[in-house]
Amino acid sequence: MADGWCDGLLDYKTAKFALTRNRRVGLLHRLLQLGALGYLLGWVLLVRKGYQDTDRAPRAAVVTKLKGTAVTGAGGAGRRLWDSADHTRPPQGENVLFLVTNFIATAEQSQGTCPESPSVLEAACAEDADCPVGDPVLRGNGIKTGKCVMFNTSHSTCEIYGWCPVENDTLPRKALLAEAENFTLFIKHTVHFTKFNFSKCNTLQTNDSTYFKNCTYDPFFNPSCPVFRVRDMVEATGETFADLAVLGGSIGVRIEWDCDLDRPAAQCQPQYSFSLQDRRYNFRTASYYWDSQRRLYRTLLKLYGIRFDISVHGQAGKFSIIPAAVSFGTGIALFGAATVVCDLVLLYLDAKADVYWKEKFEEAKPPKGKTEAAA
Repeated sequence: MADGWCDGLLDYKTAKFALTRNRRVGLLHRLLQLGALGYLLGWVLLVRKGYQDTDRAPRAAVVTKLKGTAVTGAGGAGRRLWDSADHTRPPQGENVLFLVTNFIATAEQSQGTCPESPSVLEAACAEDADCPVGDPVLRGNGIKTGKCVMFNTSHSTCEIYGWCPVENDTLPRKALLAEAENFTLFIKHTVHFTKFNFSKCNTLQTNDSTYFKNCTYDPFFNPSCPVFRVRDMVEATGETFADLAVLGGSIGVRIEWDCDLDRPAAQCQPQYSFSLQDRRYNFRTASYYWDSQRRLYRTLLKLYGIRFDISVHGQAGKFSIIPAAVSFGTGIALFGAATVVCDLVLLYLDAKADVYWKEKFEEAKPPKGKTEAAA
């Protein structure tokens, strides 16, 4: 028994090639080989560029400037000129900025007592007992004083201590800064791929100092100009400026880089896309001042507008021997797998599997005469 185990352990197996006249298996073999070749050349090398090392985590620095001028004559603030310092928040320019398109102004507010707005449901009252002293008005404008007073001829509300008169809540039906659709947004950014020590800026390298003042981005005719018209950006999301400007909204600006560093650097250019993230966006701000009697006043503004959220993504690839070797090794392995699949079909699924089995596996013994001489 031990001798049989030792003989099996010391046996040596070598491959035997048998030519099989089976057209179906032969066709399957060629199709599998063509599929492996197509996968290697088409997907791995051409589409995925498997011969390149990649950097998918670029660093980016973004600078923005929003320019334009508009005049408003309504909204509770009187006639007012809005320039870049007024309609853009924050004014220093970052990857997130806000453009004012509509607003509600409540002028000359001072701290004192006044009736709460009837639009605040908790402030409705019929008698003083409905207004406990010191209770804050949730979603309101101040602290209850304990009195129920007349707001107008048809509504009674709790008196509050707060900024009076209470905030105006009448929203204009049309955007007050309708001219903002023609404002321009300058987006300058630099992307840096640390793995390859490669940097690229989205602005065109030119000696013409007036170029950026006169150009406007167009994906087909002027893709190198980083100056975008606000109306074009809104329409790229499928919306219209007139509709979005009334209640505001949020627009995502996605900048995508796909750089093949085996080619000239000039071919590495960004692609811009725009998406609507939200249909409403507003916040409040106030400006304070003192009158001649040193009494503090403020003008409250509820600003509606478009928030631009700019993000930079991308990848860069460059030839490297390691991923190239791995990709070619994968292709060679797939060719070998085609042979294994065809062997399995012949030996287990074909009608003449027993015949192929006998032809493929054969025990080769040394000639009898040589065995005896050796003994």
